[in-house]
Amino acid sequence: MGKRQRGRLTSLSQRTQYVSWIREANNSGARLDRACEEVGITLRTYRRWYRDGQVTSDRRLDAIRPAPSNKLSSGEVDTILAVCNLSEFASLPPSQIVPALLDKGEYYASESTFYRVLKA
Repeated sequence: MGKRQRGRLTSLSQRTQYVSWIREANNSGARLDRACEEVGITLRTYRRWYRDGQVTSDRRLDAIRPAPSNKLSSGEVDTILAVCNLSEFASLPPSQIVPALLDKGEYYASESTFYRVLKA
């Protein structure tokens, strides 16, 4: 199977197959940690996957992830896009737009934020 890396998603069907192989090997007399090693997972992973007689699916897919507190509002994104599309800034990169705005006393976002908004 090769060397596994941290955080790799494993489908439920693949987990079920691994668990069945491990249980079969264990029922045939193999030690649980050795059976897990042969499949390429740790004993801790096996125990996390196989609880209460059932194989569990990956809960990371269903996790609720709140938006970051510093996420730009849609109004801020629209303002940045509007400024970048002004005729005086349309042909300039953000590395020149932001200093020009600062010279006028206006600040909307950092240079890297301008790049990120324009890239999206």
